[in-house]
Amino acid sequence: MSAVVPAQGPPAEPTPPAPWLRTADLVLRAVAGVLAVAGALLTGLVELMLAGVRVGGHLVGVAVPVVVVANVALSWFAHRAVGAGWAVALPAVPWFGLMVVAAVRTDEGDLLLAGDNWVGLAMIVAGAMTFAVMTFRLVLAPAATRSG
Repeated sequence: MSAVVPAQGPPAEPTPPAPWLRTADLVLRAVAGVLAVAGALLTGLVELMLAGVRVGGHLVGVAVPVVVVANVALSWFAHRAVGAGWAVALPAVPWFGLMVVAAVRTDEGDLLLAGDNWVGLAMIVAGAMTFAVMTFRLVLAPAATRSG
């Protein structure tokens, strides 16, 4: 004997959120974007300070894993908190800008990332690759799985 399931009509349309909820959501997403940019600048400065760490007179490269972990976290946070694929660029752009500024000699001759510092070069490559991989994983890969 089978149970009879009562007929149901079409699913009800979800009610739109109240205007103040939409405004609060927009404000929270904007704050998250600002936090992603500030986080990129802050971690970039810490990474630049760590680029010159030496043990026994030799560069140890402690900044490179810090770059990878920080950039993964910043990319994920920006993507999730802002809720848009383009948000991965929020931490990437200021981080790259900071690295460019750090690699340019000032009028006084100061330089934060010298060309002969393998840690600085590895840090830039690792950071760029991390942002590229995170962009692919968070933005491009989900789009490919939806269309397949």
